[in-house]
Amino acid sequence: MIDVAIVGAGPAGAWAAYRLAREGARVVIFDASHPREKPCGGGVTGRALRLVADAIGAAPFPRTVIRAARFADDAVVPLAADAEDAALVVASRAAFDAALLDAAVSAGARLVASRVTDVVVRRDSVAIDTADGRSTADFVVGADGATSLVRRRLVAPFRRDQLSIATGFFAHGATSDEIAIEFTTQPAGYLWSFPRPDHLAIGICAPADAGIGAAALRAIAAPWIDAMPIARGARLVPYSWPIPSLSAADLDRLPLAGERWALVGDAAGLVDPITREGIFFALESGGWIADVLSSGGYALRAYVQQVNDEAVPELRRAAQLQAGFFRPAFVRLLTQALRQSAAVRAVMADLVAGRQTYAHLKWRLVKTLEIGLAWRALTT
Repeated sequence: MIDVAIVGAGPAGAWAAYRLAREGARVVIFDASHPREKPCGGGVTGRALRLVADAIGAAPFPRTVIRAARFADDAVVPLAADAEDAALVVASRAAFDAALLDAAVSAGARLVASRVTDVVVRRDSVAIDTADGRSTADFVVGADGATSLVRRRLVAPFRRDQLSIATGFFAHGATSDEIAIEFTTQPAGYLWSFPRPDHLAIGICAPADAGIGAAALRAIAAPWIDAMPIARGARLVPYSWPIPSLSAADLDRLPLAGERWALVGDAAGLVDPITREGIFFALESGGWIADVLSSGGYALRAYVQQVNDEAVPELRRAAQLQAGFFRPAFVRLLTQALRQSAAVRAVMADLVAGRQTYAHLKWRLVKTLEIGLAWRALTT
């Protein structure tokens, strides 16, 4: 029976722990702060929910079913007619992460609420140091996010050009059943408002090496928030957080695993460079490493191959499209097309919900007959 230490109890770590414990592994999760609220939008796509349905279906977490996405105030994209047809829900990350963590503990994993201070890979084991002492395991999984200590100790931290800064406000006392998105070109990215059950998560994202600090980004977001009727009177609590945003070249040489260790989720860099969505591949990668370790060996090439076959191609295409996606000319064309074309709105709805792959995005836009938009945006 394998002993696995998992550093980090977010979606990637909790899901890996659940899958491993269910197969009989001895699993210890190290995390001093989860479950906690996170600064991301909190959107969980239908495909992500389907992955974990068996684990958390019996104890549903509070969620907001998103019925529409609003772009540039007046371009509205329908997403779902009712809860049964939900393509996207928004959850409190504290609640969603707690549901996954509870499932892992119920399956037999043990949670150690202590911060990991060091990880040392030895010939026959891995040493995990915390404020409460040292533990050992056969294998360690780094599921500790963009600032991963496991990554820093065993590989290298993300460089500044490999990160984005997500910052904004939790607007307490306001919510909705629509998400709102406003594209920006300075900085290149977008503003968002995602409604959780009891508050809005409103934010803006920019490359960490763009020279724009969190306070300056929040100042850019402030007029947009002021113009949103739903946020008026809400209590605003600021947040900031780094998010991996890798280039195509970075994705071609991901450091995913080595002797007695592996990285999953944000710690591995498995985040969409355009939307900055990372929950789906966090769950997928947690499940993939669990399958490999449950097979009775350390066939890490199988894990690396699965990530490179199933996650990297989609993320790499997003990275290649990123610069064009936020170009001023494309933003204007996209906004106009969203207002005028139901077919383009359907494409965007599927992109937001995780149903539209980047591999076929250009050709689907061509089929909408918005040929000028498709070719000017995605081939120049």
